[in-house]
Amino acid sequence: MELTAGDVIELGDTGVRVVAVVAGRRSPGVEAVLRAHLAATAGVPADDVELDHACAECGARHGSPTVRYPTTPSGGRWFADAAVGGGVVVAAVGTRRPLGVGVEPALPDVAPIVDEVALHPEERQRLEALDAAARPLVRAALWARKAALLRALGHTGVIEPSRIAVSLPGEDDGVGRIVRTVPEFGSRWDEVRIHDVPVPGRLAASVAMLPRP
Repeated sequence: MELTAGDVIELGDTGVRVVAVVAGRRSPGVEAVLRAHLAATAGVPADDVELDHACAECGARHGSPTVRYPTTPSGGRWFADAAVGGGVVVAAVGTRRPLGVGVEPALPDVAPIVDEVALHPEERQRLEALDAAARPLVRAALWARKAALLRALGHTGVIEPSRIAVSLPGEDDGVGRIVRTVPEFGSRWDEVRIHDVPVPGRLAASVAMLPRP
């Protein structure tokens, strides 16, 4: 597949480039979109892109993939990830910071147990304080932010999402931060940034960026 410059979203001065592709019956899958986006950004053929989905610590397929090829002109790493939700594929690539992508639908009705598993008590309290009509999209944004964060973390992503809290969408200009952390995140958790990405439909999408390696 081919992606044009008009498809690309630049996330401020982060150097991260994002595409959102509406998936149809004959549209390419998540992997194909990610390969095409990385290839177009790096200036290499899509067939040459090498992605390793195996976790470096346990070998399981979780978290964002490791880009084996291409490398940057100086021999540095590319970071890349993609996710799909509600028929939209979101892919992000960059060279500065490890990243992860999350896409979540805004559901009108959610069982309380789902929020208990996914959201920190502070997040649940603030969500309940919102107008009922606004709640589904804000909930989806919180879920997307956490999904992106845990994919960026990879193996550490086995942490229960309810143990951490992120800033509330709508109060941070679309760039989320961790506001309640866990010891597993170490001392640089305050450098994490989670950028919301505009997508069509009743969906929320985010790209999480970890501190520089």
